[in-house]
Amino acid sequence: MRLIQYKTVAGERRVGLVDAQTVAVQCLEGVSSVYELATQAIAKGQTLSQAVASISQRSPVDYDAIIAEKRLLAPLDHPEPTRFWITGTGLTHLGSADARDKMHDLAHGDDKDMTDSMKIFRMGLEGGKPADGGIGCQPEWFYKGVGTCVVAPEADMPSPSFALAGGEEAEIVGLYLIGPDGNPWRIGFALGNEFSDHVTEALNYLYLAHSKLRSCSIGPELLTGELPSNVEGKVSVIREGKPIWTGQFLSGEDNMSHSVHNLEHYHFRYDMFRRPGDLHAYFFGAAILSVAHGVKTQSGDVFDIDVPVFGRPLRNTMRNEAPKNFTVKSL
Repeated sequence: MRLIQYKTVAGERRVGLVDAQTVAVQCLEGVSSVYELATQAIAKGQTLSQAVASISQRSPVDYDAIIAEKRLLAPLDHPEPTRFWITGTGLTHLGSADARDKMHDLAHGDDKDMTDSMKIFRMGLEGGKPADGGIGCQPEWFYKGVGTCVVAPEADMPSPSFALAGGEEAEIVGLYLIGPDGNPWRIGFALGNEFSDHVTEALNYLYLAHSKLRSCSIGPELLTGELPSNVEGKVSVIREGKPIWTGQFLSGEDNMSHSVHNLEHYHFRYDMFRRPGDLHAYFFGAAILSVAHGVKTQSGDVFDIDVPVFGRPLRNTMRNEAPKNFTVKSL
């Protein structure tokens, strides 16, 4: 089952069930958000699929029109955006360490020592997916922001004036709601563009935290149920209507050095991340980066992440922002 959130022509919020066989979306009656739907499902002891099945549906709406008119929303959001944690991990995919090394080689030369990155990656290969399904080694982790940093599919991806670069990171995102008892409930999965400043990161690995404090995008569709073990698609950077780079999207546990269970454990073991009512978007890491292939993006470039199992592509256009002035004042 795949769900979207969108706005009507009149600006009202809706949740839609995607019909995989047509270009239509079935609008769910009386539900304005996936957050509301998931909260009700937990309270009633239902799965998300059961909750959707119990809701009557309005007349279908044209999915293509929603996309063309830029009425899509991220497939999950919180009525209080500061209660939506956006975090992630890296070096979790079989191609990720190679991509990270290439990125740093472009900035520092082939002799740049990447021991720490390779060490984390090899730890994942050796202990990220215990055979018994238990807990393995600890992955990399980063903080990206809160719900205010999430831009909708088809919307502009802002790159701040102080950024040295902006590059896509095509990933799968786990989406979670913390239940009343403090336990995390996985709502589903979505595509994500964990947009980052790789040039800043390459200056010094300790700048990684700064490089992640950027906008990101999630969606357009939320996939419920279990994540397929092998997920394939393509990632493109498009300039003036033509691809300047295309790479293969590979994810799912067959292509990862960590299990989803292991990644989830090391995130939610912290008490602060199990606060009832909070939402979490957790990026699982990218296998390929255009910057690792020498691509230098510019304002107006379109990032296109097309993975059929997740439905429609996730697309955003990078736009450079004008400087924003501020003053730190003393009380």
